[in-house]
Amino acid sequence: MKPSLNRRVVAEFAGTLFLLAAVVGSGIMGERLAAGNIALALLANTIATGAALVSLILAFGPISGAHLNPAVTLADAWAGGIAWRDTTAYISAQIAGAFAGVAAAHLMFGLPLFFASTRVRSGPAQLFSEFVATFGLLSVIWGCVRLRPSAVPFAVGAYITAAYWFTASTSFANPAVTLARAASNTFAGIRPADVTGFVAAQLTGAFAATLLFQWLVPTLRAKASSVMVERDRQ
Repeated sequence: MKPSLNRRVVAEFAGTLFLLAAVVGSGIMGERLAAGNIALALLANTIATGAALVSLILAFGPISGAHLNPAVTLADAWAGGIAWRDTTAYISAQIAGAFAGVAAAHLMFGLPLFFASTRVRSGPAQLFSEFVATFGLLSVIWGCVRLRPSAVPFAVGAYITAAYWFTASTSFANPAVTLARAASNTFAGIRPADVTGFVAAQLTGAFAATLLFQWLVPTLRAKASSVMVERDRQ
């Protein structure tokens, strides 16, 4: 039987909470243990985030689709995979979960619940990096959903792990993550003034990838719609 909207929304909240706890918490732990070695701290942050993504998508995917990302939710709605009437609830849960995850990470490491980041992430290179990161993420999702759906959790985790290292921005690729990380003046933070540009680049990248895959795989919209219809029947 198809999970109710309430159950799907709670799954999105919980999944995003754990994702941010992993991103921020591993950043704090990595920085504390790396003794000033930024590359080592980033490596620890990367491995923890990629592993968490695989686990969370496997756990919550059968319930809500494990979007954990407003860009993914909006792209999926555009492709017909989720009803537009459900998007507001999904995105609200993702944002709330992201802030809850930041708070949880801070509490675990004895830090203030929220404190604004001062880490500057601005300029054309950073914005282009976020466009590329999110374009790649949605490309991986759409390609795997169409051709190898069981591979999605592992492909997404592997892609984000790699994108941490080949993008100048360390691949946020997620508006909810970006907003919440602005409330963490830690290794994973982003200055609040830089959030708007990141989110704009992420949404642009997500929709560009969706357009591309609607052309590359003409059955993409039909595939997404059929998945939604099948869920409604269950």
